Amino acid sequence: MTINVAVIGSGPSGFYTVDALLKSGKDVRVDIIERLPTPFGLIRGGVAPDHQTTKKVARVYEKTALSDGVGYFGNVEVGRDVSIAELKEIYDAVVLAVGAPRDRKLGIPGEDKANVFGSADFVGWYNAHPDFKDLDPDLDTDTVVVIGNGNVAVDVARVLVKTDEEMTETDIAHHAHDAIQASPIRDVYMVGRRGPIEAKFTNVELREMGKLDDCVPVIDPAVLPDEVEGDWSDRDRRLKERNLATMKEFPDVDPTGKSKRVHFTFYAMPVEILGGDKVEAIRFERTKVENGRSVGTGETFDIECGMVIPAIGYFSEPFPGVPFDEQNGIVVHDDGRVGDGVYAVGWIKRGPTGVIGSNKPDGEQAAQQIFEDIADGSKPGSEALANLLAGRDVRAITYKDWQIIDAAETSSARPGAPRRKFITVDEMISALD
Repeated sequence: MTINVAVIGSGPSGFYTVDALLKSGKDVRVDIIERLPTPFGLIRGGVAPDHQTTKKVARVYEKTALSDGVGYFGNVEVGRDVSIAELKEIYDAVVLAVGAPRDRKLGIPGEDKANVFGSADFVGWYNAHPDFKDLDPDLDTDTVVVIGNGNVAVDVARVLVKTDEEMTETDIAHHAHDAIQASPIRDVYMVGRRGPIEAKFTNVELREMGKLDDCVPVIDPAVLPDEVEGDWSDRDRRLKERNLATMKEFPDVDPTGKSKRVHFTFYAMPVEILGGDKVEAIRFERTKVENGRSVGTGETFDIECGMVIPAIGYFSEPFPGVPFDEQNGIVVHDDGRVGDGVYAVGWIKRGPTGVIGSNKPDGEQAAQQIFEDIADGSKPGSEALANLLAGRDVRAITYKDWQIIDAAETSSARPGAPRRKFITVDEMISALD
């Protein structure tokens, strides 16, 4: 009999799991259960709005979603509309692909002040994620500090300084675009604990910072070493050499006619956010790198600013009905097996590491484990879930419904933009009615 599988979450790890199950050649049916009406997870809500090429992977996921034997239940929240226990009664296997939606905390005094926003929240706000529609950051400041030396930090800094023209062909939330363009922001400091060699930018992202219309990258040439030293793999060494070469070009970028600056600041760790109820400055301790780790030197300095955005990583939150490892921010599992008939993939399994494609092996492993553990299906699957939700008056969104929402967004886009995103779930549902 058909093996019925529920995949909770419609981001990359979820879709890679569905794809692996379908390609197995086994008699399997898969239903994707998504909390929001919209699919694709961080592809929609996390990837920078001016990186539309990266978002094109959603076309591949759409082919998977439209395959025979695949269902989509959007606007269905596990733990609110249906429980894990109920899904285990309905499906032969349940796969958790819910990601890591929250920010890792700085753990310093003052991080609870107004206008301190984790990057997951801030990125969600400018990407029109319904969870962050009410974030309401105060952008009436000339200086913003972004803490982190990775791609998310670069994304945030770049979006804050790009011109209206540079953001034309993006799907940034209209409220965020208007607020950013109206803001007096002139300086963005991007601060990392370690040095330029240890920074985790990809070179494509880094090069962009030297090609902005109204912004110049600022870096102290004295912090840039002559060459990459240390015990790196051949691949990592090549990446770091490219990054170092790019950063060495930054001091030569002509600042003439450019009103904004992104300051690449290294060897500094945050120790306190200063001010009254609202952030007014942030204090850093200068560091040095010993054996790959940042070590404080005791010397401190302050940067006056009106907003702080930590971009130091994501964190999963406990998922209802399954054991959770609070310390590591992942579900408790044995190589992906969470319990009888329950599996985990992606960031909820291994933490927030890697790029989009890093989730593919997890999906393949989960599919293999499911077929090792379950020889034949015995659970009712899709129809039983549909009946349960209907009995609870839950408005489940099908993939065809999502296509209607998608068409409504694209048809209302401003000239040049790919779409104008709906901001709330109610707006999405209204597009169907």
